[in-house]
Amino acid sequence: MKLVILGSGTSVPHERRASAANWVETESGSVLLDISADAGHRMAEERLDWANLDAIWVSHFHLDHLGGLASFLFGTKWAPQTQARTKPLNIFGPAGLRRILEATNQSNNYGLLDQSFPVELKEVDPGARFDILPDLTSNTFSTPHTAESQAIRLTDQRGVSMVYTSDTGYSQELAEFVKGVNVLLMECSFWKHRPVDTHLALADAIEVANKAEPKTLVLTHLYPEWDGVNLAKEAARLWQGEVVGAEDGLRLEF
Repeated sequence: MKLVILGSGTSVPHERRASAANWVETESGSVLLDISADAGHRMAEERLDWANLDAIWVSHFHLDHLGGLASFLFGTKWAPQTQARTKPLNIFGPAGLRRILEATNQSNNYGLLDQSFPVELKEVDPGARFDILPDLTSNTFSTPHTAESQAIRLTDQRGVSMVYTSDTGYSQELAEFVKGVNVLLMECSFWKHRPVDTHLALADAIEVANKAEPKTLVLTHLYPEWDGVNLAKEAARLWQGEVVGAEDGLRLEF
């Protein structure tokens, strides 16, 4: 499995951190985990094969995680790179995703689903199990962030796994869901103090890691207060495992 961090930031505009988007690639295809407004151009900047993207996962409906979906589909409708495409694009997300996309569609008669290839929208309940790619099984988990927000666990045919928490507050059940994963891509919005219970500060993220014991912990969704702070060094004070501070363009293979 290959992971490319396209956006390690938040909704706050930042010169080095785009909003949430993560590319996962296996032998059978590619999945985009969240699709912020920055995602389409970031895929192109990283020279990823966006025109043949197989699947998109939308974790929840905040705009820094969903806001690029309509614009990406508007782009694929007209892009020369996609006119000969015939394989479907599968879009997965919580209940309500179809309603949001249809409302955008109807606002200006965009015809976002009128593509040269099939677009399949599939709404997923927490606790669901499904194949997001032919060689990649997915499990979902309801997170304490919004009513619809879900984490996703991806497992390939060899048993190699990763979890993308997206935005979340702390919960013991989340630690159980991510237990023993190879790569834990987890939000770590704040350094020392979190102003809300629906995000994680570093100490909260490390508490999850201590209980879940991932082989590699990647901390992302970083607000500007992290600027100038060595995240990996700060995390090492609290946890002995391998930890990586996400940066736009970071690539991992596992």
